[in-house]
Amino acid sequence: MAPMDDVTDTVFRQVVASTSAPDIFFTEFVNVDALQSKGREATLPRLRFTKKEQPLIAQIWGLNPENFHKSAKDIQEMGFDGIDLNFGCPDKSVTRNGACSAFILPENRSRAVEIIKATGEGAPALPLSVKTRLGFGEIDYSWHKLLLQQKLNALSIHGRTKSQMSKVPANWGAIAHVRELRDQLSPFTKIIGNGDVLSRHQGETLAKTHNLDGIMIGRGIFSDPFVFAKKSPWEKYSQQQRMALYRKHVELFAKTWQHGEHKIYTLNKFCKIYINGFDGAKELREQLMNAESTEQLLRLLD
Repeated sequence: MAPMDDVTDTVFRQVVASTSAPDIFFTEFVNVDALQSKGREATLPRLRFTKKEQPLIAQIWGLNPENFHKSAKDIQEMGFDGIDLNFGCPDKSVTRNGACSAFILPENRSRAVEIIKATGEGAPALPLSVKTRLGFGEIDYSWHKLLLQQKLNALSIHGRTKSQMSKVPANWGAIAHVRELRDQLSPFTKIIGNGDVLSRHQGETLAKTHNLDGIMIGRGIFSDPFVFAKKSPWEKYSQQQRMALYRKHVELFAKTWQHGEHKIYTLNKFCKIYINGFDGAKELREQLMNAESTEQLLRLLD
């Protein structure tokens, strides 16, 4: 399951683990510069997890190589199963400062290499991977060649450029070309494809077609919480079953974040996963989206 900010927290990962777990979970984005500052206490909840969510990879982002080194050491001591570097987020507020997908730009690549090295040295016992895009303004394979030269354990490719955001279909042919580069430059690096995958069958077909090592599913989880199942039961789920699964999510959220570590708006948006496919779903969803507490959400579900 792909790392998604304000989505793949410990609560949602536990819900997915109870429906149909992926082979690997990722955390939501964790800012290393915040983690190694006065913002540490506010950032640590993003690294909370249970045994149900393993194997679990911590995805980190930021700008300061020293903070990547320190955070990697922390993550290794916390018991995570690997570290993934976010070199793909296209958010303007992030890229404006030179982070995430801005590392694709030639002028920022030396910093990216420095970060990879610092992270690896901070957590030498953990596998190290990178998640990135096809390019910044256009496809740029020189970026992927540079990453493959770093001998990463895995490289996840979202099949769009930064500029394309999610406005065009994922380019799986271009992802396959990165895999071809892998074969030449770093044969042991796993290549994982990402973009527009809505079912396990579709993902396995894409992996076979393009000779990839794995498939990462992100937004597909919003159309089917059983997306990792070989045969999803979701279409046959009744209104009561769908609402019961959302209730489970809400109750676990209330139990986990008792001190307001995650705000209610991060929970409201999950309505679109569960509250659909039955008469009156749209109207109920609108009410749930405007709820201001878990207690109000549970009353509405009742």
